[in-house]
Amino acid sequence: MRPPGGGAPGLRGLAPETLHPALWRAHQLGQPVAAVLASGYPELDVQLPGGGWPAGTLTELLLPHPGIGELRLLAPALAALQQQQRCVMCFDPPAAPCAWALGALGLDLQRLVVVQARGGRHGGLKGRARSLLPAADVLWALEQALKSGHVGAVLAWLPARLPADALRRLQLAAQSHVGPAFLLRDAQLRSQPSAAPLRLLLASAGPDLLRLTLLKRRGPPPAQPLVLALPAVLSAMALARALQRAGPAGVPAHPLDAAAPAAARPAGVR
Repeated sequence: MRPPGGGAPGLRGLAPETLHPALWRAHQLGQPVAAVLASGYPELDVQLPGGGWPAGTLTELLLPHPGIGELRLLAPALAALQQQQRCVMCFDPPAAPCAWALGALGLDLQRLVVVQARGGRHGGLKGRARSLLPAADVLWALEQALKSGHVGAVLAWLPARLPADALRRLQLAAQSHVGPAFLLRDAQLRSQPSAAPLRLLLASAGPDLLRLTLLKRRGPPPAQPLVLALPAVLSAMALARALQRAGPAGVPAHPLDAAAPAAARPAGVR
């Protein structure tokens, strides 16, 4: 028999968010359903539900172009996972990884696995099709890696056009994953719906500075974007040149000038 006033016995008077970890109030940050991994940036952890990158779910990073600082943003968390004897898998990166640069970021190359599409990036597609169409073999390999439960973290550079159910399938697969799963995609997709519970828009805020806008999280939207100081990769001379080219707000005048010109930035540091 239900008690007077409805509700199960012993549950009346409890705050709704205490009934299940997936529940939260609109003005609160949601609690993580699984473990979280500290990002290495305390000011960012404060803005992430649970205080870090979530495990067992997708995190979507939207970029205006590769090399804006996404690897320097993720490097502290990835290095911490590798120190736990867990590997990091990279799916279809836009360029061949530079061993020296990754080592400088603290990553262990012995625990880094790179998966490329059969026949080269996107299966031999050329031109604009390479950035728009997915490689079926890479999507399959990514889904299997997430389902395996044996990978520390995954990073996947995915194109703009995906099958309608691709992100939903990856999100379901990520529930078996014991670490963070990062999808890196084009910033033009910011207004499109996504199955990823956490979405961040990345943009340059100046040399070695990264602006993060939280587009989606389990909780209220933050009042303003967050600016992070990334590990420096510029020499004093290159930094001075970059600042000279910067606009009034200290942002490079053209997106391709973000962080450093190609000649001044060590190859592979992104």
